[in-house]
Amino acid sequence: MVDTDIYLDHAATTPVDPRVLDVMLPFFSERFGNPSSIYTRGQDARAGLDWARETLAALLGCQPRELVMTSGATESNNLAIKGVAWWHRFNRPEHGNHIVVSAIEHHAVLHAAEALIPHGFEISIVQPDSDGIVRPENIERALRPDTCLVSVMYANNEVGTIQPIREIADLAHQRGIIVHTDAVQAAGSLPLNVNDLGVDLLSLSAHKFYGPKGVGLLYVRRRTPIEWQQHGGGQEGGRRGGTENVPLLVGMAAALALAVDEQAERNARMSQLRDRLIDGLLERVPDARLNGHPEQRLPNNVNLSFPGVEGETLLLSLDMLGIAASSGSACSTGSTEPSHVLTALGLTPETARGSLRLTLGKDTTEEQIDRTIQIVSETVERVRQMAEAPAS
Repeated sequence: MVDTDIYLDHAATTPVDPRVLDVMLPFFSERFGNPSSIYTRGQDARAGLDWARETLAALLGCQPRELVMTSGATESNNLAIKGVAWWHRFNRPEHGNHIVVSAIEHHAVLHAAEALIPHGFEISIVQPDSDGIVRPENIERALRPDTCLVSVMYANNEVGTIQPIREIADLAHQRGIIVHTDAVQAAGSLPLNVNDLGVDLLSLSAHKFYGPKGVGLLYVRRRTPIEWQQHGGGQEGGRRGGTENVPLLVGMAAALALAVDEQAERNARMSQLRDRLIDGLLERVPDARLNGHPEQRLPNNVNLSFPGVEGETLLLSLDMLGIAASSGSACSTGSTEPSHVLTALGLTPETARGSLRLTLGKDTTEEQIDRTIQIVSETVERVRQMAEAPAS
């Protein structure tokens, strides 16, 4: 096994920015107190927690009390979907039996919604178009008098397509329906002002924007009805019990502040490299296909299909040559099923299995892109030849 020297899987996770680590370190040592304690050491930790909450709220354009700190986007998504569903079941059962989601959501949304079906909830799954865009008019057609929630991701984690969240939110709100967006992949690349987006609930996870793993948040607009799921010592205003992980929360706030401050520069640089990578691979690899919208996509996302190639074989070959990539969501690694996102776009299972996701980071270089074009094109050709060779 070789040390990977070209990391192109930033959609799966990012390294912690050294500047973020510097902010976190004191809260592991001299500022380690429990933020619920009333003595000085505890209140010192509380000050860090308050700074994190206020910083994040300012970046999202909301009030600090509208943020619930979680262990990551999976918890946030589950809390949003199940919390809204169960509140309606307990308080307005005649108006809360139905949830609408898109077919290209992360499994943390899809599986959370599906888990409600045995309890009598009904789920409508709206398909995207061939570019991966969830059309507002299709969401509107799926709405019913008993719809209590619409959940559509801000930007897709596999093909990078950016969704028309504001238009979807406006349509849902006209009928008094709550709107949630999984903004995990959008963070650091797209504007996150919750009022501009028009959403009632928004999920984030720090490790996607150079923060630590294991921490995230759920924005909950004031007066949004939700049944809290985790009870305990009354932390987070009674909305999520459990001692707050101050070092990680401070790290998330510092990371998002840096990402927002440097967003324009990062996006300009990565989108140029992204297009260089797309053009180079489409030119050098016969029958290669770009998945997702060619323009309405994240600045760091490249998703290509190579007919006649098995994605797992391609990934292992690239890893041996020093390139870390993926064939889709890192949370689906090990699954023998083709990507549900790519099949929703209309790809056959065979074509979907031959896909490659390359996601750039803020430190990706032009030299790495050019080397990747060469290595991927040569590897695809070799894998195709191996697949076509007659068995001895």
